[in-house]
Amino acid sequence: MTRIIILAAGRGTRMNSELPKALVPLKDQPMIKYLMDSVVASGVDAKPFIVVSPDNKKDISRELKDYNADYIIQEEPLGTGHAVASVRDHLASDVRNIIVLYGDHPFLRSESIKKFAAAVPEALTIMPTVLPDFADWRRNFYHWGRIVRGADGRVEKIVEFKDATEEEKQITEVNPGFMCFNREWLFANIDKLQNDNSQQEYYLTDMVKIAFAGGHPIGTMSIEPHEAMGVNSLEELSVAESLLP
Repeated sequence: MTRIIILAAGRGTRMNSELPKALVPLKDQPMIKYLMDSVVASGVDAKPFIVVSPDNKKDISRELKDYNADYIIQEEPLGTGHAVASVRDHLASDVRNIIVLYGDHPFLRSESIKKFAAAVPEALTIMPTVLPDFADWRRNFYHWGRIVRGADGRVEKIVEFKDATEEEKQITEVNPGFMCFNREWLFANIDKLQNDNSQQEYYLTDMVKIAFAGGHPIGTMSIEPHEAMGVNSLEELSVAESLLP
């Protein structure tokens, strides 16, 4: 069995909104509803986990009252790794794989979620996107984490933009954040995450580095940039609106 975790604890402060970030409207509906529609259509998980904050659970659960979901509260904003770890004790014993998605990614298609769920990772598989450049609407991706590969082409790590060197910032393979984990491997290793970074948070992306260090291959399933787009600012929201049909 595969379960889906949607991270939605973020606030909308960068978009000058009192709403939780996942509820900021994209044209006619909150961003997270586009993603929820894709999750439902994929048929992968009839009742995904949605990780929320103590402050936004009421608002998000009310807005998503027509969807089936299990809400998990992340008590402190300690990063994406901490958010996923908060679901650990709520998983049934027959769950084999875990897909992690984000509530501010409205363009992810149900077909991609279904294909991602078909991956059987030894440790984890990621879903990056490759850009020709960061020009025009693709500027939305400039501050995303970079996929760092070795000379043999294997993924070695994901480095967040704030922690990237100038050379790493030139990499055009970027990380939307979508990850599919082997459940047993994930929870055997997630407590190894450290918060020694500029944000002092436990980054889920550091699981890639842990897998590589352990000799596990990191699978990749690339998607088109348009589908990978997330929304983190008013400027990015405007770009996203311009790409909607």
